[in-house]
Amino acid sequence: MLLADVAAASAEVAATSARLAKINRIATLLSAVADDARSVAVTVSWLSGELPQRQIGVGWAALRSLPPPASTATLTIAEVDARFTRIGQVAGKGSQALRAGLVAELFSTATAGEQTFLRRLLGGELRQGALVGVMADAVAKSAGVPAAEIRRAAMLAGDLPSVAAAALIGGSSALAEFRLQVGRPVGPMLAQTATSVSDALERLGGTAILEAKLDGARVQIHRSGSAVSIYTRSLDDVTARLPEVVAATLALPATDLIADAEAIALRPDGRPHRFQVTAARFGRKNLTDVEDLSVFFFDLLHVDGRDLLDLPTSERFAALDAIVPAAARVDRLSTADPGAAAEFLNRTLAAGHEGVMAKSPAAPYEAGRRGSGWLKVKPVHTLDLVVLAVEWGSGRRTGKLSNIHLGARDPATGGFVMLGKTFKGMTDAMLDWQTERFTELAVDGTEGYVVQVRPEQVVEIAFDGIQGSTRYPGGMALRFARVLRYRDDKTPAEADTVDTVRALYESH
Repeated sequence: MLLADVAAASAEVAATSARLAKINRIATLLSAVADDARSVAVTVSWLSGELPQRQIGVGWAALRSLPPPASTATLTIAEVDARFTRIGQVAGKGSQALRAGLVAELFSTATAGEQTFLRRLLGGELRQGALVGVMADAVAKSAGVPAAEIRRAAMLAGDLPSVAAAALIGGSSALAEFRLQVGRPVGPMLAQTATSVSDALERLGGTAILEAKLDGARVQIHRSGSAVSIYTRSLDDVTARLPEVVAATLALPATDLIADAEAIALRPDGRPHRFQVTAARFGRKNLTDVEDLSVFFFDLLHVDGRDLLDLPTSERFAALDAIVPAAARVDRLSTADPGAAAEFLNRTLAAGHEGVMAKSPAAPYEAGRRGSGWLKVKPVHTLDLVVLAVEWGSGRRTGKLSNIHLGARDPATGGFVMLGKTFKGMTDAMLDWQTERFTELAVDGTEGYVVQVRPEQVVEIAFDGIQGSTRYPGGMALRFARVLRYRDDKTPAEADTVDTVRALYESH
């Protein structure tokens, strides 16, 4: 099959908001490649906005200057997949130039539609509404198997593309081969958001198990005898970088296990370091001059031949408590009392952590899903910032000014210091409004991908925290920034200052 067919399907999926239409279009595409397992897996990966190769060293910076498009579509899925693999394998002296040459060669043989698809795919901007749920339903429709079987297999495999390939080639019997297996990571269970601990208690039926939500890095730990493997929430193997976690796991009185845990760098007083200190360990191979990590276990999926996935939370926690000492477990409180829940939240925040998780005592472990049995409660921070620039959107946002660049006021210079950008939290009505508004504020027209605007519009931004960043001149960036509302009642002179932001950053 040609890349052009995938690009066309992607554009059609992005152009519709109807879930069923998205499912039908993707299913039709998958049926056309159903005789080749690799092509199925690659197509599912691409339409999910990912590469089977994960990272190949190509981002937006390498895609700014591209050759003219080809007039005829000739690229096949297999050929492009092979080229991505080759690009990702480039290393050593002169690798940047060689990689750039290979990218240019690929794009020179792609049509205009294919170039658009490839640019968004490689730049991480392929937002077309083909989320995991939609993709799983499309795979089920194409393969002619129940969607529940696809979701279960994907949960256990931690990899929907491989499940899709198995389903389209082998049907239900092939899906039955996907079982919980020590050494093979599974998609982690995710949480929905609650507005408060009282809201969480109400939504969970009146009683919840509260846990401290640590500002560390979530890890999934597998042990088989003396062999330990550690995976990130994106299922990357980081075992070699976390020797402390390996040692802590080997100290447990179990032979085989799969556990959920949090790795975190703590200060001598027990308070957490900033998140970047923990995150640095996951990006380094040289472990000298780095902070030691502590590990805190909070769930158990398997132990010594016994799968616990389908057991209620209370039973999984009992099994966890039987093998993990209290000092190595996340702080926990089971309660039906809103006052006690609020006190636990306040105590957790005072210790420097993010907030709390509220979990239903009866919920199973829904791997790979954002289940209703887990709710996160975190305080919301807000800042009034100024829009400095805005980017044209893609997918459903094509033709809309979408991703806004955020700046804090700098009293020392009278200018603004950029703190990041966001496209989250915007309704369709807001997108229409800001497209018109920022077109009016554009400094040099709206032709480029990034439109510079006069710094006149104030926007209220919610965020989860502030992290150090070398990308921005202020050395700081907002974490998980999202738009709450535009503040036409405030002038740029009333926006929050970079000094306020720095004080928040340093107070952590």
